[in-house]
Amino acid sequence: MPLNPQRFLDDLHELRSFGASGAGKGVVRQAFSEADIAARKWLAERMTECGLEPHFDPLGNLFGLAGERSLLVGSHSDSQPEGGWLDGALGVVAGLEIARAAREAGGPLISCVSFQDEEGRFGVLTGSDVWTGNLALDEADGFTDNAGNTLAGMRARMAELSGDFLPLERFCGFLEMHIEQGPYLEETGLMLGVVTDIVGIRDMRITFFGRQNHAGTTPMHLRRDAFQVLSAFNTALNSRFADVVTPATVWTIGHVALHPNASSVVPGRVEFSVQWRDADADRLVRMETLIKETAREIAAGHGTASELGPVMGIEPSAMDVRFQAELGAAAEALAPGKWQKMPSGALHDAANLATVMPAAMLFVPSIGGISHAFDEDTAEADLVLGLQVLDCAARALAG
Repeated sequence: MPLNPQRFLDDLHELRSFGASGAGKGVVRQAFSEADIAARKWLAERMTECGLEPHFDPLGNLFGLAGERSLLVGSHSDSQPEGGWLDGALGVVAGLEIARAAREAGGPLISCVSFQDEEGRFGVLTGSDVWTGNLALDEADGFTDNAGNTLAGMRARMAELSGDFLPLERFCGFLEMHIEQGPYLEETGLMLGVVTDIVGIRDMRITFFGRQNHAGTTPMHLRRDAFQVLSAFNTALNSRFADVVTPATVWTIGHVALHPNASSVVPGRVEFSVQWRDADADRLVRMETLIKETAREIAAGHGTASELGPVMGIEPSAMDVRFQAELGAAAEALAPGKWQKMPSGALHDAANLATVMPAAMLFVPSIGGISHAFDEDTAEADLVLGLQVLDCAARALAG
């Protein structure tokens, strides 16, 4: 097929212009922001130009449709609050180029997609989670972001573009290319990774309610300081996890909102997120139990109250064996001895797609192992090699 690597790179750089920010090649393009919606409209125009049929569903997922029964290739185009230019965008533009080239060559049928809110402004992998039926739209609509906006309110900003949800049966499988977002490929001198499985993830919010008071006149022994409760919780949790986790298990307190957040006031309330990831579903459950028990015990021990929000997440997912084999064969043909099978410690839309159709992923190196940061980057030669390998596998699987 007439792949055009320069066209692919040009589109990738143009997509970056929507929300370009910060040093290096940084992007601020959160789901449903003005930059995100503008980027999706631009992508729809690019799809139309090459003869693909653009289709927005009620979540804002954007498909470029090639036919009634096609292979789906893509990723997401939304970013973290401070993100890089390749996270998600690489897979979207690769899908566009491969679908476009297939159409120019008269087949096979390959469609492309940019899923909405993969980065979790609302929920976890929200767009693909709802489309694949793992999450009900009514439930998702009630989710809020860190500023209190509801998903229902934000997706109304795209209402004029919205069509129906596409049937899953319209597609015969899914391929996603992504930067590794870690250091392994670069450190080992490898050029490509074929993903074997994707870890599961859990995410929840916890609130501790203390007593707001004067920071100068309230004796330490009488304080019910919400931040001190959080500090004690973090220390206790790390200790209690020691006999449960493995070296590959990770957990993060990533968002903290302290009230009233003033230097002369004993904090009366703290709301924070806890996220944990592992490839073993049973371990994720055990960690959830420990988190809840620890939160309640630490809060009670400090004379404060706790409120535990709902637990959201995605189960660990294995990639399709046949799809892995085609990616491996393409990698060996184009980069002999320079690829390896590997798990993904990051979450991707392919985890949801794998529950409803054959799915697989391809990684290219991340310079310095950096991602979710403005200085995220990958050499353009590595991007093009990934495109070529993904294209080779897509042709075999869609043909």
